[in-house]
Amino acid sequence: MSKYVTAAQAVQVVKSGDRVYVQAAAATPTILTKALTERASELRNVEICHLHTEGDAPYANPELAESFHVNSFFIGGNVRHTLKAGNGSYTPVFLSELPHLFRKKVVPLDVVFIQVSPPDSHGYCSLGVSVEASIAAIENAKTVIAQVNPNMPRTFGDGILHVSEIDYLVEVNIPIYAHDVVPFTEAEEKIGEYVASLIDDKSTLQMGIGSIPNAALSKLTHHKNLGLHTEMFSDGVIDLIENNVIDCNYKSVYRGRVLATFLLGSKRLYDFVDDNPFIELKESSYVNDSAKIRKNPKMVAVNSAIEVDVTGQVCADSIGSKMYSGVGGQMDFIRGASLSDGGKAIIALPSITKRGESRIVPYLKQGAGVVTTRSHVQYIITENGIADLYGKTLKQRVKEMVKIAHPSHQEQVEKAYFEMVNCF
Repeated sequence: MSKYVTAAQAVQVVKSGDRVYVQAAAATPTILTKALTERASELRNVEICHLHTEGDAPYANPELAESFHVNSFFIGGNVRHTLKAGNGSYTPVFLSELPHLFRKKVVPLDVVFIQVSPPDSHGYCSLGVSVEASIAAIENAKTVIAQVNPNMPRTFGDGILHVSEIDYLVEVNIPIYAHDVVPFTEAEEKIGEYVASLIDDKSTLQMGIGSIPNAALSKLTHHKNLGLHTEMFSDGVIDLIENNVIDCNYKSVYRGRVLATFLLGSKRLYDFVDDNPFIELKESSYVNDSAKIRKNPKMVAVNSAIEVDVTGQVCADSIGSKMYSGVGGQMDFIRGASLSDGGKAIIALPSITKRGESRIVPYLKQGAGVVTTRSHVQYIITENGIADLYGKTLKQRVKEMVKIAHPSHQEQVEKAYFEMVNCF
């Protein structure tokens, strides 16, 4: 019997009470999730779990709460509403740890939905642009269903699997979810300049998606012998690789190769990584392992935050008690970079929100999560400068942090902190 079936036929394997893992980011197999959603009237209490996904998530409709419950390991905008509506949950977990939840059967899986490139002449497919925890999910789920897409780039590393490991294959021909590069603002460009000023030649970088990482990368064109060991990357690295600024020759882990666990960007990025042996995508338990990250000398980790208090506590997953995203890999890389020989752990963010509220605060909002503790953080950067907190007392930290707050908020932030401290 052929493994090739329609999406509607493939998802018939899902039963009430099952747990389904969905491959993340640009690789999200939305044809499969749509087909499953169309079975809502037949199903009850199916848990759909995943990291951030792209595209529509129709199963997250609160009206389908009896059929589907969303369990996010990192919350994306397409399912964020489920936490308030009651048809969704969030499981706090480091990205490095997520594969272990599957392997240890802490979170047993019944079915996994993935998206792969067509099998080659030897029968091997590629998970393409997103490996993350999918390998562990495939190894531990009872049934593997793959959306087979000729537009999926073939990438090297852990994401190569034989068709014999897949139970059902569903052929599609749709674009991979893409994000075009957004021009950065004046403030973001200034932040990028400050970040770049801390990066030495022969450093290894971890940077994510967004305007601030792209702004920082744009300032590195005259650097030499940079490496890339990162949870994910986007278009900002392409020119640096093509101009031999990023050559990975001084890394200790996978020397001579870029190492990541997923990527997200434009079609240019996907064309660049397709069949490119310079790029290796491996499971997050490897890429985000702080013991491996620290082996890279001059490891520089650049991460973002929602708000940071004046003692250095970093909230990156919630707005007060309202969950917004997740822990992700921030602490994996902050700790790894901190322990690296010559490494630097950086949190970079604009000093104010779009509504003019200060993101450098005297104390975090009630209920806010601390993703990076004050004892882990080293550098905080805004468009107003660099706060070097490493080895500083609380009072010294307050002085450093007030300096990088927006000028219109500096006095109030400092005053509010000391008024609070003097209350006890």
